[in-house]
Amino acid sequence: MELAIYTTNYDVTDTVQNFMNIYYATHMPYLASDLLKKGLTPAQISDAVSVAIKVINASGIAAHKHFMPVFSSLKEGIVQDCKLSDVGYGLVLMNADKNLQAVSEFQMNILNNFLKVH
Repeated sequence: MELAIYTTNYDVTDTVQNFMNIYYATHMPYLASDLLKKGLTPAQISDAVSVAIKVINASGIAAHKHFMPVFSSLKEGIVQDCKLSDVGYGLVLMNADKNLQAVSEFQMNILNNFLKVH
């Protein structure tokens, strides 16, 4: 459920931007907190998201199309989370702690697919 705030005047540019944010969000099937199930700690996830956003910004790609801050309800209560596109999810996994099995398996899968194409 979304919270709507009533205002008497709407700026068209805000309306368009809100629509685009909803559109981008529909293409973000993952949550950063999903990586807890893969063995990452909250601190590792936070660090990996931070690095992934720096990578995507350095690439000249608009980060808001792949990363969206949200709040999620977990056992611990409501936590700060991040919705991720396929690209965002992949970048977070690529930049997470290399000692974790899920991270190393993902990186090896990417490398194997790359080598098959080239």
